[in-house]
Amino acid sequence: MPETALVLRSTRVVTPQGTRAASVTVKDGTIDAVLPYGAQVPAGVRLADLGDDVLLPGLVDTHVHVNDPGRTEWEGFWTATRAAAAGGITTLVDMPLNSLPPTTTTAHLATKRAVARGKAHIDVGFWGGAVPGNAKDLRPLHDAGVFGFKCFLSPSGVDEFPEVDQEQLALALGEIAGFDGLLIVHAEDPGHLAAAPAPHGSKYADFLASRPRISEDDAIAGLIGLARRLHARVHVLHLSSGDALPLIAAAKREGVRITVETCPHFLTLTAEEVPDGATEFKCCPPIREAANRDALWAGLADGTIDCIVSDHSPSTADLKTADFGAAWGGISSLQLGLPAIWTEARGRGHSLDEVARWMATAPAALVGLGRKGAIEPGRDADFAVLAPEETFTVDPQALQHRNKITAYAGKTLHGVVRSTWLRGRRINDGATLADPTGELLERTQRA
Repeated sequence: MPETALVLRSTRVVTPQGTRAASVTVKDGTIDAVLPYGAQVPAGVRLADLGDDVLLPGLVDTHVHVNDPGRTEWEGFWTATRAAAAGGITTLVDMPLNSLPPTTTTAHLATKRAVARGKAHIDVGFWGGAVPGNAKDLRPLHDAGVFGFKCFLSPSGVDEFPEVDQEQLALALGEIAGFDGLLIVHAEDPGHLAAAPAPHGSKYADFLASRPRISEDDAIAGLIGLARRLHARVHVLHLSSGDALPLIAAAKREGVRITVETCPHFLTLTAEEVPDGATEFKCCPPIREAANRDALWAGLADGTIDCIVSDHSPSTADLKTADFGAAWGGISSLQLGLPAIWTEARGRGHSLDEVARWMATAPAALVGLGRKGAIEPGRDADFAVLAPEETFTVDPQALQHRNKITAYAGKTLHGVVRSTWLRGRRINDGATLADPTGELLERTQRA
């Protein structure tokens, strides 16, 4: 055995070849080997014996609104990355909007990186933004290391990040395809949204009617057609409509370069359970009915949906009024995604191997982070240690998010995150360690 600094031993290690008893050796922050459980530990090497707790790859969350700088009272790099670490996440990619300035130029990217530096408890990368008039900024942002570009097809909710129309979408995607970049899309058709009843009042059913499934379905159909024509890479964000799955599956079979994500709230919560005035459940697109949730799980199982990410989009409490039309739309779940998904997945007969693929391996592959997302030699020694049979009841005050608002309040979930490790260093063991050691990642790094 080569010289190692650390060995983590568990009767349940989730690897790309399946879950097995193993000893994982770590050297210089990298996984050196995955050895039999009983392999001898060299003298002087630190052993972390995890017993029957499950050793998972550190989760990769490619959809997080950190809102820093500019709206730091909503979240911030210090609090967001502490919450992520507490939830077993070791890498996140920050969305380009809700911060001021938005990440739509290289100067704005530099501002964002300067604010994040020294505050990140986990590794952090950045998306760029595609907005009307910034096509000339896309290649410079790509060269500066963003992982891709986000656009909205309908209003984003903040004036400084406007949506693109179809002409602007084609212009941006054509530019991005020229350097084989990735466009990630909030796909809701503005025409269908305008034709739907306006959201108002405290009843969730009225809000749900304002964001019909067809708005997603038609927007995704148009995106598929454009990606096919330009041979471009596109990614559908936060899919909530199960009706779009056959269209997406057909496009994948045809060879269209499309990937898809969904989120814990669409897979674990239902419209039927949302109380009147409970705008902590409000997000766009919305949480839909239980039958739709079943369709999304089927899409995960057959590979139509590639990955699960949080779309953590927090706000201050005053913006979560009881009026679904006026309240801020976003769900805070960064710390709770793994237990929420595991609770639902185990009841549906899915394994932690699948959860690791959906929440670690696939998101890492989406953004080209080849050193993240799996427990195998050569990858970063990023781990989440989970007690999958244990339960806990969600207490909002125990969360590391800046604002203690969550749709999961009071829910009993399976899966307690015992500890989180970043490049072989334990960064969470029930309470996030004080000194941040996360790196700021670029697209060309660690690939």
